[in-house]
Amino acid sequence: MTVPKILAVGGAHIDRRGQMTSPFIPGASIPGTMREDVGGGAFNALRSAVRLGARGAMLSMRGGDGAGETVARAIAEAGIEDLSAVFLDRSTPSYTALLDAAGDVIAALADMQLYEIAFAKQLRRAKVREEVAAGDAILCDANVPAAGLEKLASLAAGKPLFAIAISPAKAVRLAGMLQALTCLYMNSREAAAIAGVDSGAPIADLVEALRGLGLGRGVITHGDRPVTAFDASQTIVVTPPPPRRVADVTGAGDALAGAMTVAILHDRPMDVALREGVAAALLAIETPDAVPDLSQPALRDMLALVPEAVEMPRSKP
Repeated sequence: MTVPKILAVGGAHIDRRGQMTSPFIPGASIPGTMREDVGGGAFNALRSAVRLGARGAMLSMRGGDGAGETVARAIAEAGIEDLSAVFLDRSTPSYTALLDAAGDVIAALADMQLYEIAFAKQLRRAKVREEVAAGDAILCDANVPAAGLEKLASLAAGKPLFAIAISPAKAVRLAGMLQALTCLYMNSREAAAIAGVDSGAPIADLVEALRGLGLGRGVITHGDRPVTAFDASQTIVVTPPPPRRVADVTGAGDALAGAMTVAILHDRPMDVALREGVAAALLAIETPDAVPDLSQPALRDMLALVPEAVEMPRSKP
């Protein structure tokens, strides 16, 4: 697949990130800075994929307000076809995260009611069936309600289908379609929520639980700890090097998803795809922007710092 076309279905909304410049104290007013741009798991991942050479189309929901116009401009500027539905009487969804001085998320608020009420109905439109048929692969996120995700899985039957878990609360929406997924990107808390096990369970146990539920391939991140990728036959781990600087950790998982999706569509081995995903995630951590520089020189330099993948032994029954 020389230049795959990826249809992304999910979040494309206003993304606000407030970062504190002093230590966080609960209940106190902390000095800091607030940035606003356009984000969303599916949109961020798609932008990363496009920067790595894929073609992209975006299907999301937005309101007929100024924020919606900002989202539309961002999609156009990224060179992505905009298939989104616009609801003139609704507000555009938004995500607001508060980060500590080190760039780690303290709390976040997702105002995304429009996704909840509109996605499932929009995915029943004939136009969506046509767009799914025209794409080489589908990339969705769990901002789409469960009914919409199930419909999308049905439409995408026979095509590669990738998914981003988004949050522990929303990740469970994917539980009914694990067997349909080409790859699921999640963190350890999201993996535990999907598998129905304790959030402190060892990664090896999460992998086995997800395999048992029918997931053929997945990637589990765990903060700055090793990143795990698995399929039916193997589990591999890459231990990321410390970032050269930390600007903002939000969006790192989306960059990993975008880079790995492109690598998988190009039939690269899982260890190669995982290293490229980790490199993209590290580049995302090092920039305050929603999507990192994924030019060949930047990716090559970061890949030189990412160690080779090693195989994790399968846990004994």
